[in-house]
Amino acid sequence: MHEISNRNTKGDTASLFIDPYNDFLSAAELSIQEISMSTSAVNSPNQTVESKGRTLAYRSIGEGRPIVLCARFRGTMDIWDPAFLDALAANGFRVISFDYSGIGLSSGTKSMNPVDMAQDASDLIDALDLQDVVISGWSLGGMVAQIVMAAHAQRVTHAILIGTTPPGPMVKASEQLFYDTAVIPDYTIEHETILFFEPASASSRAAALRSSARLAARSEGRSPPVPVAWAAENLGNKPSNPVFPADAILEMLKHTTMPVLHIGGDHDIIFPVENWYALSGQLPTLQLLTYPSAGHGPQHQYPEAVAAYMGIFVRTTPLPMT
Repeated sequence: MHEISNRNTKGDTASLFIDPYNDFLSAAELSIQEISMSTSAVNSPNQTVESKGRTLAYRSIGEGRPIVLCARFRGTMDIWDPAFLDALAANGFRVISFDYSGIGLSSGTKSMNPVDMAQDASDLIDALDLQDVVISGWSLGGMVAQIVMAAHAQRVTHAILIGTTPPGPMVKASEQLFYDTAVIPDYTIEHETILFFEPASASSRAAALRSSARLAARSEGRSPPVPVAWAAENLGNKPSNPVFPADAILEMLKHTTMPVLHIGGDHDIIFPVENWYALSGQLPTLQLLTYPSAGHGPQHQYPEAVAAYMGIFVRTTPLPMT
């Protein structure tokens, strides 16, 4: 069962439970099966666009409302579970993933500053002339997405954040286990389970195995990995608070009319979901979707269900007031 929780600042909880095998999700899964292999995430071609003196590499599948996905720490286009991308396409999105400047297949100067990374996403949106964009980001990419949301509001209608942190001081910090694991050069399935799933749950461990197999399915045109030493230098070796010291972004979230959805797991060792619940009474458009027995990558543990809810959110949540 998947839990959709809404909590006020006093900690009261109202929960709605949805069966992942209900008719709606069964229909979505059928649509996923109907996507031809030529348009699936595993076989989607690498494309490039020139912008401001550098080449941005991206992939695009599906048709409909564009959703731009901003990758996590040590992330390239290849870190997104193909089942999740295909499910988004089946739910009516044009799904666009990309490599940040200087990373993967993109040229330019690499940076781990979310402001610089947000410029990549904004420039890609402009270069592809995308309108009515849903901006989304996972982990570090969620910080990037929040900046894009603030800076590119004329083109962005919704923000969907996955396993990330809000700006400002946190009520619960990251766990040391993340910092010890995140800089290991080559992740094994055990490391992936620690970082992105819930090792204490047998069902989550099984989901990690399935997701890892799907991620390995692409055999050609993969992006070169992010240099581990460079990534480690930018990460640090112990938890800090705040991780995202951006007062202007926090104020934007407190006053925006743009719908915002955060999707998380109930045990995220990197960005605990409790930090969003602590702000839920202050952020007028925030919706929270939290999966039990799940970690930092709920979209990889429940790819079809997460994608289906993202489609519901965009289709049924009012657009910003103008």
